[in-house]
Amino acid sequence: MEEKKALLAVLAIQLVYAGYFLLTKLAFDVGMNTFVFVFYRQAAATLFLLPIAISLERKTAPPLPLSLFIKIFMLSLIGITMSLDIVGVGLKYTSASLGAATSNTLPVITFFLALLLGMEKVKIRSRAGVMKICGVTLCIGGVVTIAFYRGPFFKLLLHHHLIHNHLQQIQPHLPPPNTWIKGVFLMLLANLCWAFWLVLQGRVLKSYPSKLLLTTLQCLLSTIQSFIVAICVTRDPKDWQIGWNIRLVSVAYCGIVVTGFTFYLQTWVVEKKGPVYLSMTTPWIMVFTIILSAFVFGEIIALGSVIGAILLVGGLYFVLWGKAKEEEMEKEECQQIVDVEKACEGSMGQMTTATSTIK
Repeated sequence: MEEKKALLAVLAIQLVYAGYFLLTKLAFDVGMNTFVFVFYRQAAATLFLLPIAISLERKTAPPLPLSLFIKIFMLSLIGITMSLDIVGVGLKYTSASLGAATSNTLPVITFFLALLLGMEKVKIRSRAGVMKICGVTLCIGGVVTIAFYRGPFFKLLLHHHLIHNHLQQIQPHLPPPNTWIKGVFLMLLANLCWAFWLVLQGRVLKSYPSKLLLTTLQCLLSTIQSFIVAICVTRDPKDWQIGWNIRLVSVAYCGIVVTGFTFYLQTWVVEKKGPVYLSMTTPWIMVFTIILSAFVFGEIIALGSVIGAILLVGGLYFVLWGKAKEEEMEKEECQQIVDVEKACEGSMGQMTTATSTIK
């Protein structure tokens, strides 16, 4: 029963993220400014989390010195504000399916960044090290394929989607090659910012262990930062209008469901099954997004995107398998050390007994 609950939880998480890519892309397609969207999204998340954080952890809040606050401010700026702003522009240039496909690079980029910072090691001569290197290579190949090769298009469920009715209506929405390439590399840059956040988040949590308060504080700081960015980019009142439409739905969904609902589910899954189990299901975001995009947008999928996505997923699994093998080897080495120490202690005990007997 516990196994089924964990499986349902990770599928719900990936379905939520697929909805995030779709609704965000839809909001941009109807004309919403990407920077304004990020501000509203973070404001909604802050309004949702702030009362919960205050009521649950008001009495147990750890101290927050100025030096730590500056670190959290910079972490919010790079890992949340910059990441979301860049994702917004990248999605506008490409498609929801591509955004979901490039999400498979996040664990690989995180590993590569941790390697550069000395937080990860690669034993090139070991099987695990070779798998990790192969994974990074496959991911690079997948990115290059998605960016520079399109090939023929697959017209999935073209006559049954909800937004467009004919191929002629969809063709204008296909971005030109130069725009597409920019969008791909912007998505990768956003993942790099997000990976930077993931790597440094662990260090900050050691100094400020309250996960809920830290998340809320980062959302609040990101709201202020994204507002400054948005007001510098656009001051047209029309860009700031939402109304009872898809813009409001997208903002509420991303702010409340993505930030609030998935935060709890991800914490629960990692606690029950570990982080690798959650990472292994990341490709489902792409599967759900492609299926929903076909129904909602009537999206045309390029062969290059399919091949690139397969390479990205393969690279992801190679890195995860290498990481899992490495952890197994470390556990075996630790167990061998413990066994040797126990054997030594036993030998010393026998020698002591023998010496006492001789005396």
